[in-house]
Amino acid sequence: MSKENCSEDGLIRLWKVIEERKDADPSVSWTAKLLSKGISKCAQKVGEEATEVVIEAVRGDKEGVIKESADLLYHLAVVWAASDITPNDVFAELARREGTSGIAEKGARASS
Repeated sequence: MSKENCSEDGLIRLWKVIEERKDADPSVSWTAKLLSKGISKCAQKVGEEATEVVIEAVRGDKEGVIKESADLLYHLAVVWAASDITPNDVFAELARREGTSGIAEKGARASS
């Protein structure tokens, strides 16, 4: 995909691919293989990819951050699939928080 074809709906396209592949044969689909290993393995991959984003950011490697961020978003979406969560669930939570100070939002979570 060229940069000219990139848009904010890329996450939705990724989600659709994950949905299509989650019931595929694990011997031919990385997504199906990962999901077949359970939520713990899926979550572990999110942690690994997040750490790789941090490493690339600290190194100042912009291209590395981009590539590892793509991996992180993919694995995060796999965790959503394993948890029966959709991107729209997450988008709804982001919309709920919109216009709220991050400090106020964190404070509200701490008191509940």
